[in-house]
Amino acid sequence: MDWIWQGIQQAFQLLFQGDSEVLQITWLSLKISGIATSLSLLIGLPLGTLLALGQFPTRRFWISLINTGMALPPVVVGLFVSIFLWRSGPLGDLQWMYTALAIVIAQIIIAVPVVTGLTVSALQQLDPRLSFQLMGLGASRWQIIFLLWREARLPLLAALMAGFGSVISEVGASMMVGGNLRYETRVLTTAIVLETSKGQFGSAIALSLILLVLAYLVNLFLTWIQQRNLSRG
Repeated sequence: MDWIWQGIQQAFQLLFQGDSEVLQITWLSLKISGIATSLSLLIGLPLGTLLALGQFPTRRFWISLINTGMALPPVVVGLFVSIFLWRSGPLGDLQWMYTALAIVIAQIIIAVPVVTGLTVSALQQLDPRLSFQLMGLGASRWQIIFLLWREARLPLLAALMAGFGSVISEVGASMMVGGNLRYETRVLTTAIVLETSKGQFGSAIALSLILLVLAYLVNLFLTWIQQRNLSRG
């Protein structure tokens, strides 16, 4: 079991010595997951709001579909994105396969149901009389939506954290559509798989610790914002 301790030591060495490849992999992981999470929020927040507040015949069907999508296996997402981006696929001419953009697309598909579903849940937990009170005060539709978002800001921040967590730790789709190409599409999760397959458990543990620290720091920042808003009421 010495390789566990060696992996921990190697993690600190890679971090504090500033290994260029590890820093590049870490930055690419944060960049891809950050972009995917941000775009997922731009899609999922309005969509979740529509499903939570809207009244139309197929609303329950779409909510159930979104809830199912929250458990969508990443490898299934990777498969369908690969089919569309493959050179013989509908979007093959774009040549996005095995690029960072392909990973972003796959991660967006993974994160959008998470953000949307939690947004629906957050807004549906609000007192339904609040909307009528705001309407009675003369608030416009957009003002009502923004005020409801503000009221549900704590669970909405939790939705953001869940969306980020679902993509920063994802490996199946990233491996399938990104190809784990060095300096181009290799992120922390796919690098861990590669090092493990080579029997380099020390390096795999080192990269795993870096991934955990990265995820913790991002969620620590978001939690700080969440709890700060809570203390303000």
